Amino acid sequence: MTSQSFKDEVAAIVVAAGSGVRLGREIPKAAIEIAGVPMVTRAVQAMFAGGVDKVVVVAPEAWVERFGHFFTAYPDRVKVISGGLMRQDSVRLGLAHVGAAGIVLVHDAARPLVPPFVVDRVIEAVRDGAPAVIPVVPQVDSLRRIRRSWTVAVDRSTFLRVQTPQGFDTSTLRRAHSNAGDKEFTDDATMCEAIDVPVTTVPGDGLAFKITDPMDLVLAEVIARGDS
Repeated sequence: MTSQSFKDEVAAIVVAAGSGVRLGREIPKAAIEIAGVPMVTRAVQAMFAGGVDKVVVVAPEAWVERFGHFFTAYPDRVKVISGGLMRQDSVRLGLAHVGAAGIVLVHDAARPLVPPFVVDRVIEAVRDGAPAVIPVVPQVDSLRRIRRSWTVAVDRSTFLRVQTPQGFDTSTLRRAHSNAGDKEFTDDATMCEAIDVPVTTVPGDGLAFKITDPMDLVLAEVIARGDS
């Protein structure tokens, strides 16, 4: 493989180390099945369908081997590793396994229905020169800001909801993580902004919603069964 092809290679880190407590399950969230397929498997399949070359899955320590069984069809394209204490720790650990890939995506396994065209949009934006890219959708609900004992309305048109996968020039993301120190960040784009890297947005999609509570799981099941 030439240095140019390494530069063009796309790796994805799929963060799948969260618990399923809020969903009322005793197994990791990413192992919960949607229409018979584990969330993490759906997430990885979406990465490949969107143009990713290889995936690093960051799993709960006790589930690394079992997660590995989900990906026997991709023996050379998926690596499962143990995650860290916080999400950013898991991403940092994943970065150690992306090799010389020039582009890296970071995706939450809890967004298993992300359409491949969203993945492709993120990749292409990084290829076009953006060092950090996030998919976004408009804020459709009314918003209010809490101010002590009362609330005030805010203009929802000035807000966007951020989804994943987020895409980065690999060297940029490595630099952001090396400069993070002990500060906790909600996502990798915010970490990049902390080192003055501009963040570019591309259109996301409603199907890339995050599964957080039982109702989200019901919705995902209905959607997945409708597509099968």
